[in-house]
Amino acid sequence: MVVCSSLDLQSLEEPMAAVERVSTAAEDDGLRASLRTMWASVATSWGELAEHVDAQGAVVAQAMLDLAGLQCGERVLELACGPGGVGMAAAAIVGPDGAVVLSDIAPGMTAIAAERARNAGLKNVTTREVDLERIDYPEAAFDKVLCRDGLMLVPDPASAAREVSRILRLDGRAVFAVWGPRDRNPWLGLLFDAITAQTGSPVPPPGIPGPFSLEAPGALGELLAGSGFSEINVREISTSMKVSSVDEWWSVVPSLAGPISRLLGSLPAEMNAAIRARVDMAMADFGTPDGYELPRVSILGVGRR
Repeated sequence: MVVCSSLDLQSLEEPMAAVERVSTAAEDDGLRASLRTMWASVATSWGELAEHVDAQGAVVAQAMLDLAGLQCGERVLELACGPGGVGMAAAAIVGPDGAVVLSDIAPGMTAIAAERARNAGLKNVTTREVDLERIDYPEAAFDKVLCRDGLMLVPDPASAAREVSRILRLDGRAVFAVWGPRDRNPWLGLLFDAITAQTGSPVPPPGIPGPFSLEAPGALGELLAGSGFSEINVREISTSMKVSSVDEWWSVVPSLAGPISRLLGSLPAEMNAAIRARVDMAMADFGTPDGYELPRVSILGVGRR
């Protein structure tokens, strides 16, 4: 039987002085600043589509929770939480004597997650702005760490993975989910292809971390092995995105894809229309009697500290 003990949530809300602060050079880094701004700009859309995000990611979220092996009373950190669905589910498992922090680099995202947690009556949940590459918590602060679709979007995922290892207690466990190969994720890849074909520019641009930056076979496992994790287990999970029409798909996917949303908003109407026409043609390959079904492949990696 797991014995649950009371936890002081304040201890998770306040960073410890022992944590190394971000240097001025890192704070002023142009790429990181632009990424922060980019995700802040789409936070409203993520809030409006939070239920959709939860529904589409339910299978992966459940697999992450199973791999984490959450126990009553544990301290859990969700990184790159977006609207916070994974962490909220974890909060229900660890119970009132446990504590979950929903964190994201964009304050707008954590505000959405906080409101959703309040509405769900989750009193063991707090929120905090956290940079994946510079996690402002002391060593061994958490029992478990969860990160869905965030590790592949930072400039230095190895640094981020090392930070996660640092803040885990001895024998603690972290679970990451990243997107698998682009050609096996047409739910998003076909939009990238349409924009590239129409504009002549690669998506994402060179040097910008994108959703498929850890798609290579073995990449996630090697990253975890080099970041202090042991007992590493990596697996694929195949799901699909089902929509009734191209209009439904178009109303969701571009709005959630940070750089794509901003790019489309900056293009002339006629170019947007041309990109949409290319998407219409590509979607035909995934037609079903009820609409469209587009494959999605995630790679899950779990490791112990």
